[in-house]
Amino acid sequence: MIGFLGLDVGSVSTNLVLLNEEGRVLKSVYLRTSGRPIAALQKGLRQLCGLLPAKTAIRGVGATGSGRHLAGIIAGADVVKNEITSHAAAAYRLVPGVRTVLEIGGQDSKIIIIRNGVVVDFAMNTVCAAGTGSFLDQQAARLNIKIEDFGKAALKSAAPVRIAGRCAVFAESDMIHKQQMGYDLPDILAGLCEALVRNYLNNVGKGKDISDPVVFQGGVAANQGMKAAFERALQTEVIIPPHFDVMGAVGAAMLARDYVSRGIPTKFKGFGAAETDFRAGSFECDGCPNLCEVVEIKEEGRVIARWGDRCGRWSIRVAREKIS
Repeated sequence: MIGFLGLDVGSVSTNLVLLNEEGRVLKSVYLRTSGRPIAALQKGLRQLCGLLPAKTAIRGVGATGSGRHLAGIIAGADVVKNEITSHAAAAYRLVPGVRTVLEIGGQDSKIIIIRNGVVVDFAMNTVCAAGTGSFLDQQAARLNIKIEDFGKAALKSAAPVRIAGRCAVFAESDMIHKQQMGYDLPDILAGLCEALVRNYLNNVGKGKDISDPVVFQGGVAANQGMKAAFERALQTEVIIPPHFDVMGAVGAAMLARDYVSRGIPTKFKGFGAAETDFRAGSFECDGCPNLCEVVEIKEEGRVIARWGDRCGRWSIRVAREKIS
């Protein structure tokens, strides 16, 4: 079997998917990063390897997410793309004709405007985490409800309460106040969903041309309460695509498939990379007043990559050593 591997290493989750030659998702793995991206990626590679037939041939690898450069070095990625490019690629191919992508993950949220298959505008959240997956996890724990039941409970509301959603701190304090006033749990949950959608549209989506078809992806798309709140606010249907929670990895795999289709051999190191000793460290360069913090990756004790230096002093040195 021939497959194409997509890796999405984020601050909250690490996702891996395997596509076949037709672009269909064959297997996927979703893990918590837990602040250890190397360990999470290696665990994901082991799990995915265990799900595949023995003679599976990986012809291309794509990496994305905040830890995409790290993932690219460890696994041997053929393409390394940012989250906007990867999510847009997956959305457009799984939902042909999509014009707006709403994406909310564990720590960040973004909006992508697509016209005729091309990204023409986008925005990401900056300083506020209200509405992201981690915030919803915290509020579910505070309300003593499983995050898996959050959306279903919110849909039972007949009259959502008005909750301030301008920032995470205001939303949480206002929600506690509503609890103390005796509002029903479903009304509080639905009100929280509506507050977070307002926050998203007034910040991330401010000034954007949000038009149909609208796709909602990322881990938070599993929350039916958030989907319903978006549909009420936008007055349109919001589509949740298959594999909505691993769309970044899906897009990365699709882009890798496109890249190697030109006859370029893959740089994939094999699933044995899961058992290799990789170490990440950093040091401050004192070569100039910039005092760059340089990230250094070692494989079995040997430096294989460096980045973070503005002038390229350290990264170029590693590149030259590889060539020689």
